Amino acid sequence: MLFTLDLSAARQRAVVAALAALHIAIIIASNYLVQLPITLFGLHTTWAAFSFPLVYVATDLTARLLGAGPARRVVRWVMLPALVLSYVISVLFHDGAFVGWAALGGFNLFVFRIALGSFIAYAVGQMLDIFVFSRLRATLAGSRHWWLAPSVSSVFGNLVDSVLFFSIAFYASSDPFMAAHWVEIALVDYAVKLAMAVLGVLPLYGLLLAGLQRWLARSAVQAVAA
Repeated sequence: MLFTLDLSAARQRAVVAALAALHIAIIIASNYLVQLPITLFGLHTTWAAFSFPLVYVATDLTARLLGAGPARRVVRWVMLPALVLSYVISVLFHDGAFVGWAALGGFNLFVFRIALGSFIAYAVGQMLDIFVFSRLRATLAGSRHWWLAPSVSSVFGNLVDSVLFFSIAFYASSDPFMAAHWVEIALVDYAVKLAMAVLGVLPLYGLLLAGLQRWLARSAVQAVAA
């Protein structure tokens, strides 16, 4: 169903600001968790593979409920704050442990590459996701297959995100483990993201979409009545 809520400018700004804060929280958490490698079925990956797909849920919900323009606005609002905050948090909690405020006194190239890779991958991946999602949503207007647009857009967005992020952050890295295994980790990361999309993200997307449509529609009616 092609459904876009027509909210007042003030309410739309409030929703966009809330979504931007959610994006920033997910990105910060993911950039911290990417420093924590795990072995999954004998293959190397990181905990970030389980957290970052949530940002695509937020993006696709924004594009569906408010339109592509507000979704792009969220990405623009998020980019710089996420870069700075990701660097600060990851420096303070390097390798999963708080290392003290003094760590901010020096420049950490390893963490900066993670933050920069996240910055570039997020911007490109999210813009691609919004483009693909919006095109498919318009093409499938009236279709019951609501899951096709978020599925296909996530496949392309996550692919670009994984390639850009891991190549920028860990190619020839100062961390021997990440330098040796970044290609394997990127491939497993992408596979995990796809599995997450099928098993967890899409059902979550469907539930949130139904709930948000009811809540925002009710809020819009109440705002008009007031």
